[in-house]
Amino acid sequence: MFEVIIGLEVHVQLNTKTKIFCNCATSFADRQNVHTCPVCLGLPGALPVLNKEAVKKAMMFGNAVDATVHRKSVFNRKNYFYPDLPKGYQISQFEIPIVEGGHLMIDFDDGTQKRIGITRAHLEEDAGKNIHEGSHSLVDLNRAGTPLLEIVSEPDMRSADEAVRYLKKLHAIVRYLDISDANMQEGSFRCDVNVSIRPKGDDNLYTRVEIKNMNSFRFIHQAIGYEVERQIEAWEDGVYEDEVWQETRLFDTVKGETRSMRGKEESADYRYFPEPDLLPVLLTDEMLEAAKQIPEMPDAKRARYVKDFGIREYDATVITSEVEMARFFETMIEEGASPKNAVTWLTVELQGRLKGGVTLENSPVTAKQLAAVVKRIEDGTISGKAGKEVLDYLIEHAGADVDETIEKLGLKQVSDDSAILTLIDEVLAANPDKVEEYKGGKEKLFGFFVGQVMKASKGSANPAKVNQLLKERLKS
Repeated sequence: MFEVIIGLEVHVQLNTKTKIFCNCATSFADRQNVHTCPVCLGLPGALPVLNKEAVKKAMMFGNAVDATVHRKSVFNRKNYFYPDLPKGYQISQFEIPIVEGGHLMIDFDDGTQKRIGITRAHLEEDAGKNIHEGSHSLVDLNRAGTPLLEIVSEPDMRSADEAVRYLKKLHAIVRYLDISDANMQEGSFRCDVNVSIRPKGDDNLYTRVEIKNMNSFRFIHQAIGYEVERQIEAWEDGVYEDEVWQETRLFDTVKGETRSMRGKEESADYRYFPEPDLLPVLLTDEMLEAAKQIPEMPDAKRARYVKDFGIREYDATVITSEVEMARFFETMIEEGASPKNAVTWLTVELQGRLKGGVTLENSPVTAKQLAAVVKRIEDGTISGKAGKEVLDYLIEHAGADVDETIEKLGLKQVSDDSAILTLIDEVLAANPDKVEEYKGGKEKLFGFFVGQVMKASKGSANPAKVNQLLKERLKS
């Protein structure tokens, strides 16, 4: 039996308007190489100037994970050659990062949690982007100099499942803080996965393999699974030292396997030395205090939902897992929907209908519209079944008014006592034998009468009213 050791290095692009050391825009989705200047191109004589907003966002993250935010931190030069790194070195923090220590809690489906330590989070600049076309490659430097916060975990994760849960919680925290859009498809939130194995009960740490530049929860899970299997097979076959060495590997998403990219460098290989063009970062008391003013984080919000709204811990965990869902839910509550029904209609009914890349952020149904549907069910205007029909219509007709849709589809429930009593009397008159059987003790026939009344009303009668009035009629 083997134990899996996993540590993660997550790169988060901070959502500042300009790059970390110059005034170039961070909108690298534009035409290639238009957002560049002497600083981010690494031209001789160009001097970097630190972006204060990037520092503030890093400090906010530190406070969100209960880390130490250093009053003094320094930048270093990390030397390596890569085509999309114009200077031939990267400005990063090595000796004293802005954030050190800290932790977050990952959540399991049974309600338990596990503490995952965070070693450090440091500021650095992103590289550009290589574009490979056939037999040649092109370089786009729009992204070069985008501020990155690299978040390094402790090797506390023991499975691919734990690693993905950690990444999802980290992703949620970054989004709650609004320090990054954390778009994984665009590379705003990506990670390097470090994997090793050891026999259970062995406290030694063996050869660590890095899987580079992962930006999909699903592929991260698959890559870890493959790499763990590869290392275990090598150990059991007696070829561990020959086949598992410290290296950087890539994950082939088509073949579902990792493959060797290059030998893994150690910190000494980068020849770190203090960045001579940047002074140490010194934080004032005012900056440190301001950075403590952060939004409510997922764990705190979940506890509040359970306490204030009386919803289940599991439901609260699901809703707070994404900031967009939490905002959607809170808007529904503000609009008057009950918490319990808001949970069901948001997490089951609406989420189940959002397909093909449609998310809550671009949903054709707004929180106010969904709250209106829930309220019309709760006040008896429509049935739950009719509510689903209304929701289906709203999905196809963005911006449609809920009440107008109910009228248009003819889904309004009949709650008028006299109208329902007329239907009840007709059903009872048509089934005198069953009425006698019911009064003789065959109470299961009550469901038959309810069904007949609902059928006679073509589903428009209020079921609660039907039950109430039918019981009164059958007693008389």
